Amino acid sequence: MPSTSFIGASIRRREDPRLITGSASYVDDITLPGMLFMAILRSPHAHARVTAIDAEAARAYTGVVLVVTGEDLGGLRLGGGGGETEGGEAIEDSEAAPSRPILATGVARHAGEPVAAVVAATQELAEDALALIDVRYEPLPAAIDPEAAMRPDAPLVHPGRQGNVIRGGTVTRGNVAEAFATADVVVSQRIVSQRLAPNPMETRGVVAQYERGSGVFTLWTSTQWAHGVRDELAKLFKVPEGQVRVIAPEVGGGFGCKFGLYPEDALAIWLTRRVQRPIKWIETRSESLVATNHGRGQAATISLAARRDGTIIGLRCTVIGDLGAYGLTFLAGLTARMITGCYDIPNVESEHLGVYTNKTFLAAYRGAGRPEAAYYVERAVDLLARELGLDPGTVRRKNFIDPSAFPYTTPGGARFDTGEYAVALDAAERAVDYPALLAERDRLRASGRTVGVGLASYVEICGFGWDVGAVRMAAGGSVTVYTGISPHGQGQETTFAQIVADALGVHPDDVTVIHGDTLMGAGYGTGGSRGTAVGGSAVHKAAGQVREKMRRIAAHLLEAAPDDLELEEGAWAVRGVPGRLVSVAGIAQAAHDPGKLPEGMDPGLETTASFDPGAVTAPFGAHIAFVEIDRDTGAVSVIRYVSADDCGTIISPVLVDGQVMGGVAQGLAQALFEELIYDENGQLMTGTLMDYVIPRAHQIPEVAMVHTHTATPLNPLGVKGIGEAATIGSTPAIVNAIHDALAPHGVRHLDMPLTPEKLWRATSTR
Repeated sequence: MPSTSFIGASIRRREDPRLITGSASYVDDITLPGMLFMAILRSPHAHARVTAIDAEAARAYTGVVLVVTGEDLGGLRLGGGGGETEGGEAIEDSEAAPSRPILATGVARHAGEPVAAVVAATQELAEDALALIDVRYEPLPAAIDPEAAMRPDAPLVHPGRQGNVIRGGTVTRGNVAEAFATADVVVSQRIVSQRLAPNPMETRGVVAQYERGSGVFTLWTSTQWAHGVRDELAKLFKVPEGQVRVIAPEVGGGFGCKFGLYPEDALAIWLTRRVQRPIKWIETRSESLVATNHGRGQAATISLAARRDGTIIGLRCTVIGDLGAYGLTFLAGLTARMITGCYDIPNVESEHLGVYTNKTFLAAYRGAGRPEAAYYVERAVDLLARELGLDPGTVRRKNFIDPSAFPYTTPGGARFDTGEYAVALDAAERAVDYPALLAERDRLRASGRTVGVGLASYVEICGFGWDVGAVRMAAGGSVTVYTGISPHGQGQETTFAQIVADALGVHPDDVTVIHGDTLMGAGYGTGGSRGTAVGGSAVHKAAGQVREKMRRIAAHLLEAAPDDLELEEGAWAVRGVPGRLVSVAGIAQAAHDPGKLPEGMDPGLETTASFDPGAVTAPFGAHIAFVEIDRDTGAVSVIRYVSADDCGTIISPVLVDGQVMGGVAQGLAQALFEELIYDENGQLMTGTLMDYVIPRAHQIPEVAMVHTHTATPLNPLGVKGIGEAATIGSTPAIVNAIHDALAPHGVRHLDMPLTPEKLWRATSTR
């Protein structure tokens, strides 16, 4: 093998051949003998009492094996504070999160909530039978707008609670009242981060099987966290974890929405035990839009107090998170913790709260609370710069956290490990030639074109929790890696092979990475940009332990001291003695022959290691966009775009650039196109991809990518995380650029998405 390191090398993704050729296996590709198919009947109402369900015609339909309702499940519910049931309704603890029924019993709380299920011989028969189920509903008043739902007279989403509002807490630092009273200038703005659909390429899906003899459940599912689904199912059905096996085959995207147990997963397990045959359910795209968790869905009012020179001395913010019917307040809490962004603001008060509404529940979506925080503070900084007549970059630099202050703890308690925010902004400005770009903007404006330049600096926290990795070298020298990380597009089969190849002196092609199967140890899945920083570090730790055993075996075979050996060109050699070496393959063979090992050493080359960083990492960066608005149509063209991102050590430049490109696409999509819209009755008006607009390839700009490198001390690789970063930086950069273009028209702020109609009206009426 070459002596150069594979870490930092641009090698082709190991996953691509099977993905590109269509030979990969997804959940819907799994077919088992005797398989039956499940279809779900969903509530058409946002809020309604279920008074009766007549399923006799469906049960008699040709090919139907079983029809079930919530009553058949005995009140089975997911999580939350639900206790015993009374009349089909859980008695909820008003202080805990609400439990969620597998099938609605008594009351349906959002359009799309499961009410009944059909199991039939084919998918088509199951869907046909749904139409024969007669459900009688008594519509109830619905709480749709979260701010209206906060009022005392608003309809209650969950009876027994004091209201729909869950107050999450307040972040405080310094004397905010004094800062605002003594400020030279104050800017305030209400800003909305609209509700979005994660829309992964592959919708959710499950195949469930029950083996009566062993009592083992097996669930193939499109999930980001197989072990978590296993643990929740074991708890729900009161069986040992060893009796539940969860397998995640290829997963076509997740973006956070596949991180947890859904009612359909649990229902498939319940049904397979009931009918003693395998059950398959594959979500349709329309079901995905109405039943898979939504993201964002916040409104914030943010105020900055500042001096004339642009120094920010105070920040106030109230974040209202729309929880839908069953969401949790942690997203708004993350936003409140991260609201100061890259800036060292001495006086801060940030309140966050959640509001239950009769809509699909809110949960994680790429960035999960941190994109919202970056968007609010970056819009506010731009509003402040415009109010003061200062360059937005100047205001940012004046308020950046000084590099000497790290590790830095924010007012919200978030801890940033390392950071050089001005370095990233400088790199972005150099890459785009910022002074020339401003001159070009002014020249084009003078000719009558509507153009603008936008900046955004961002920081996030990621790499949560701990994880497990195992490394096993066979007698032939090949290596197998087992990881609790469960990639769904991130390419960790490639990066983990690079990490192990460097440690053990093999080629990445000789390393096989196994993931997404609960038979293989433990793990906490892929989400929160934790894959390589945490899971990769666990694999690195395990590989290091195998490497050390290899060195001791080599020392025994070469009759040398372990400290005199070095690994180079696929062999362990005695330093300074040419030709005295033993190959890695030779060591692998010796490791499986007890007669060739040092006395007292166990045979084999394998180990399992866990890694806990003890804290989160804080990637950062700066994005710059140059846009034009067509005055005749309102359409936005992104003329130039540059990203400068710092994710610490880069294992694979190819994969990092791919994550940046995908992140920019999703951030731009929120800025310009995407929004889930409900009417006043709680009906989803954007329930198909004809109505819910996602960008096409030609609408995604070419992105000039540069990287700075500020390694973290929190893991041995120095890796910070990149999966969410560009989504966080791109949305405010695009929106700030559009508002720079709108400034000559007297427009101060418009909420996303900045659609052609919205921009056409803004420019044509001024």
